[in-house]
Amino acid sequence: MTIKLGIFGATGLVGQTMLSILEERNLPIENLFLFASERSAGEKIKFAGKDYEVLELNEENLKNSHLDYALGALDSPQAKKFLPIAAKLGIKVIDNSSAYRMDEDKPLVVPEINAEDAKYDGNIIPSPNCSTIQSVVALYPIYKKYGIKRIVYTTYQAVSGSGKKGMEDLERGMKGEKNEFYPYPIIGNVLPHIDDFLESGYSKEEMKMVNETKKIFHDDSLKITATTCRVPVRTSHMVAINVETKEDFKIEDVFDLYKNSKGIVLYDDLKNLKYPMPIIAAEKDSVYVGRIRKDISLEHGLDLICVADNMRKGAALNTIQILESLIK
Repeated sequence: MTIKLGIFGATGLVGQTMLSILEERNLPIENLFLFASERSAGEKIKFAGKDYEVLELNEENLKNSHLDYALGALDSPQAKKFLPIAAKLGIKVIDNSSAYRMDEDKPLVVPEINAEDAKYDGNIIPSPNCSTIQSVVALYPIYKKYGIKRIVYTTYQAVSGSGKKGMEDLERGMKGEKNEFYPYPIIGNVLPHIDDFLESGYSKEEMKMVNETKKIFHDDSLKITATTCRVPVRTSHMVAINVETKEDFKIEDVFDLYKNSKGIVLYDDLKNLKYPMPIIAAEKDSVYVGRIRKDISLEHGLDLICVADNMRKGAALNTIQILESLIK
């Protein structure tokens, strides 16, 4: 089986990462169509040794392409504008934006956990927030084995999660120049502020992690809180996770779980100072888990950290893994 595949937002950071991963994974692509804004139309992008011209993302070009599938790397407003058009044309779009993640009639998919959910009748399949993806991959073995009552997330998120503008602000700071994108300098600093703040005092990013985790696990009983921070790191997010399980566990059994879990690299050897860090996970596909220990303040408490490349697993790769699950 071969497919006609489109990339929406092919010239952006996530779109470019999608193309890089597609080259590595050798999917059965018969025809590839690259779409972007009118401003980028006409650019040439090389894929698998061949030059492709970027097309303007509009209804006419979508009709003429006769796509089977598309990977969406658009911002939410653009996704809301163009994904319904694509869906009406019968194109199944796997969407990286936040536009449709919490729609009740659409699944939210992380293939290591709920790949079957992607095989529903609709044509828009949302992919979760980058920090949520790596966190639920790390938590799923615990959830299956012991059950979970409560989760506390604290994130340390790289500037690439803000796109090109965040990367540019880090570069400005490294040169001693003034910040233009973030409200404060990011270099030598940590910003406890990702996305807009809500009346509750939580940020939208924090509530994404809370709500998306419940939806992916199909479990509204979970008690979850989150604090999300931006750190002066280019690539790869770190999430510190505190978990209260329903059942008791032995820490050695938790280590054994992670040794055999899909999509996870157990990276925990404190005697040799081996623990997950952004530089370890950068440009890798797996979620790295370490600093695993019992929470001494809680009867059934567990502490761990997970690190993953937010542009690869946290954005591009998850959409491609969903696509692979659909075409197998």
